[in-house]
Amino acid sequence: MSSADLTPTASTELRADIRRLGDLLGETLVRQEGPELLELVERVRALTRSDGEAAAELLGETEVETAAKLVRAFSTYFHLANVTEQVHRGREMRAVRAAEGGLLARTADRLKDADPEHLRETVKHLNVRPVFTAHPTEAARRSVLNKLRRIGQLLETPVIEADRRRHDLRLAENIDLIWQTDELRVVRPEPADEARNAIYYLDELHAGAVGDVLEDLAAELERVGVELPPGTRPLSFGTWIGGDRDGNPNVTPEVTWDVLILQHEHGITDAIKLIDFLRGLLSNSIRYTGATEELLTSLQCDLERLPEISPRYKRLNSEEPYRLKATCIREKLVNTRARLAKGTPHEDGRDYLGTAELIADLTLIQVSLREHRGAIFADGRMDRTIRTLAAFGLQLATMDVREHADAHHHALGQLFDRLGEESWRYADMPRDYRQKLLAKELRSRRPLAPRPAPLDAAGEKTLGVFHTIKKAFERFGPEVIESYIISMCQGADDVFAAAVLAREAGLLDLHGGWAKIGIVPLLETTDELRAADVILDEMLADPSYRRLVSLRGDVQEVMLGYSDSSKFGGITTSQWEIHRAQRRLRDVAHR
Repeated sequence: MSSADLTPTASTELRADIRRLGDLLGETLVRQEGPELLELVERVRALTRSDGEAAAELLGETEVETAAKLVRAFSTYFHLANVTEQVHRGREMRAVRAAEGGLLARTADRLKDADPEHLRETVKHLNVRPVFTAHPTEAARRSVLNKLRRIGQLLETPVIEADRRRHDLRLAENIDLIWQTDELRVVRPEPADEARNAIYYLDELHAGAVGDVLEDLAAELERVGVELPPGTRPLSFGTWIGGDRDGNPNVTPEVTWDVLILQHEHGITDAIKLIDFLRGLLSNSIRYTGATEELLTSLQCDLERLPEISPRYKRLNSEEPYRLKATCIREKLVNTRARLAKGTPHEDGRDYLGTAELIADLTLIQVSLREHRGAIFADGRMDRTIRTLAAFGLQLATMDVREHADAHHHALGQLFDRLGEESWRYADMPRDYRQKLLAKELRSRRPLAPRPAPLDAAGEKTLGVFHTIKKAFERFGPEVIESYIISMCQGADDVFAAAVLAREAGLLDLHGGWAKIGIVPLLETTDELRAADVILDEMLADPSYRRLVSLRGDVQEVMLGYSDSSKFGGITTSQWEIHRAQRRLRDVAHR
């Protein structure tokens, strides 16, 4: 929906609010820079409507310092106009939703005649995962975004005439602060800064929107006779920030680790906020309702392992097992955050190693509530909380790690050449010969190199990322990283190379029967997309790699990109080649 779609009344109100903020901005310009700047802004605005050549001449005569202020004035005006339009569009969309139903409701209406069993099976495997990258779609700083958000909240608030002066003062304060704030950072952001920018949005989503979406999804599916099964994750989040080495050479193993710590600090803090809200609600007394034996036993174990919980609190809430259990959950989250900050080992029963343990504790409460006349809360707020935490996990977003295919071959070349088992150097091997060599090595039980591996600095960084991933699994749990992506992947040997390095780092053991991470080819160029089915067929035809896929639940992820294919072949060619590649990949997977 655009501003052109607004009703006449809404459009009139929108223009009035934009004029109001424009007037307040004018007052800011006078306060901050003097009346001359406001006069110049008005002259330029008038001339651009009536005489473009005169406007260009005026701008050409303007000093650089004044021109910079002029640009900032118009930029700030457009920021204010945009946030005002967003507020009014939101109102109009809510009105449309109230009258016609939301997107999920309209989709559910179209699914009424679908085969219920097929729908249930589809829902069971549904997972939408938006992925954050370091390619910013919003260049403004969080400091500016926070103030614009506050202005939006003020515009949303109904105001009576008696409060108009105070309301305008709050708006003017924020506009003044925006004017005095650097809109863009004056230094290039580091990966940790990029991660904080993504976390800003993830925190916002955690606080409300995702819970609303998941609650609505469950309700609409129920309306068409399909239950959203417990334990499913229809929505989750991913991130490349801190893991994308191909996109940013400054992303070292140490940077990856620091970003994972940062994500968990926020993810656990967000989880604590949800649990605190639950604690305030779970006042159910054992005198009026019961609790399952499983919950009571779990609570007793928690209290024994968490002696730091205040005796006074335990005494005052002795008749409220649900609240006490939620308090124990909170304490475990606090301990988890402290453990990660200090780098100490996981203590079973005192902190969480991954999201699954947290969800298991919350599910004990949910099941007990259902069995003791608390189904409306168990299937309402409790279910919303569990699904929200499952969507984000303690890590907020699952990190994808990406590296260029050549980096793996560079490291492996040093390791194979050191052994001297082949008649030619690794770098000189034809692709098909290299593929057979790597497949054979993947089957092998031997370590390819001692620890530490004899590698140059670049090779150490490449292998070091795999060791960092292993350390992350031990510290954070299994959902922290799921995919290792190979960019510029041109053949199965590129995939096997990453798999061999993963084996060297202890991330997979085909003979031991486990694979902690999936290897993902990224196909972007037109040639790569056209060879997608051949590459996948060669991967799955190798028994060792097929065993790896089996250990990953018989799921092989393939990533199709449009960046390079669009650059070299154009958008239409890119979209067509991606479509064709998807069909050919489907055919290979079915075989």
